[in-house]
Amino acid sequence: MPPSYLTKTEIAHWPVPAPPPDGDFARPLKTALDGHDLLVPGQTAGVHWAIGCVALEITQRCNLDCTLCYLSDQSEAVQDLPLEEGFRRIDAFHAHYGPGTNVQVTGGDPTLRNLDELARIVARVAAKQMRPALFTNGIRATRPLLKRLKAAGLKDVAFHVDMTQERKGYESETALNALREEYIARADGLELHILFNTTVFDGNFADVPMLAQFFAARADKVHLASFQMQADTGRGVLRARPDIITQQSVMRAISRGAGHRLGFDSPIVGHPDCNRYAGLLSSGGVTTPIFDDVALFAALFAAGAQQRFDRYSIAKSVWAGTKLLLGNLPLAGRALAYFLRKLWTLKWGLLKSGGRLHKLTFYIHNFMDEAHLDKARCETCIFMTMTRDGPISMCVHNAKRDSFILQDIQTGDGTWTPLKQTPSRQALKQLKGRRRAAFLEEKRALPPQHSHARKHHEGDSNIAKSLV
Repeated sequence: MPPSYLTKTEIAHWPVPAPPPDGDFARPLKTALDGHDLLVPGQTAGVHWAIGCVALEITQRCNLDCTLCYLSDQSEAVQDLPLEEGFRRIDAFHAHYGPGTNVQVTGGDPTLRNLDELARIVARVAAKQMRPALFTNGIRATRPLLKRLKAAGLKDVAFHVDMTQERKGYESETALNALREEYIARADGLELHILFNTTVFDGNFADVPMLAQFFAARADKVHLASFQMQADTGRGVLRARPDIITQQSVMRAISRGAGHRLGFDSPIVGHPDCNRYAGLLSSGGVTTPIFDDVALFAALFAAGAQQRFDRYSIAKSVWAGTKLLLGNLPLAGRALAYFLRKLWTLKWGLLKSGGRLHKLTFYIHNFMDEAHLDKARCETCIFMTMTRDGPISMCVHNAKRDSFILQDIQTGDGTWTPLKQTPSRQALKQLKGRRRAAFLEEKRALPPQHSHARKHHEGDSNIAKSLV
């Protein structure tokens, strides 16, 4: 069936769910998936976990101006979320999805936040027995800061690095590998899971195999490489995704770089049009796909329907699977044969590395254009953003971001109003994305001899005034 896109009215009135009253955190997602015939063998969403992750946006400010950006034109003028409200939203995450939930501490860039408050936010997430992850462009994510956040309970750090950021001094994705190496070194040895996010667009699509190869070669350090496909949303100057970029083409590109045919068919994580998942086992420079026996893993996931596997630990997952299989000897035999074959493939790498085994996950996010939100995909979304009133699908949130970030919030000190009251001249510094591009185009159009007019234009631009 062709997708049924949400109307503007449906987007405006998209419902925010209440916490499950019975404490069955996975039931809402499981019910939604079942309603769209997605509760199939191999499905892990709503079965093994209640939600993929939830985003806690603690600032709207950013120190980059990406050509693809989900933030809005108003974001830079919005004050940082009050700490009290941040804590309340963390508690709401726990009420909706329970312990073990993956919480993205994000923005904007969260490292622009007061660092004492950032550490308290991470500690609050950890105290609720959820898993805090720092999502950052890495500019201010120094090793001392990462150490401090680790002490507060940080589990993951996700670095966003790609050519949409137009970082000075880096002319290609290959050049950016030096920066990726630097970021890996900052987090190495801190017992943090290191993740990388890459936006896939026309300017770097040809580099996806190289990037997959880069991450595969560092599977002893990097735990997840996420490739996020261009979407027409937010304030960025780039809009529609070129036809060459599809889920299938990105899967093929990652497979070429990884040196294996990665099916991205197992496990299933929510709606397959949104998310695709594949894994590599690595030891001593030798790699082999994991989850490539789709029928076996569908049977394993079905047998452990009530089991929560630790997605971050090979040892814990194997131990949980072993206990599960003791009661199902035929399935245990199939699983043992599979893993013995994998170990045989890795034998020389295991000998070289002293038996050390690592897992790298490749993830593809197919984000939706703000004007083409598929209703089924929104209803089965596994990536949520917390708002004042509750969690909402990330794509829906991005399509109407201003309606959330411009909301007044009641705190113990009274009413918090998000917009800064700043003069137009100061607001010019807040211009990013399409508005900045439009302003610079206006400025360039002024004759060079009109220097006084240029200054007047910079102080009183209609574009700037619209921000305050």
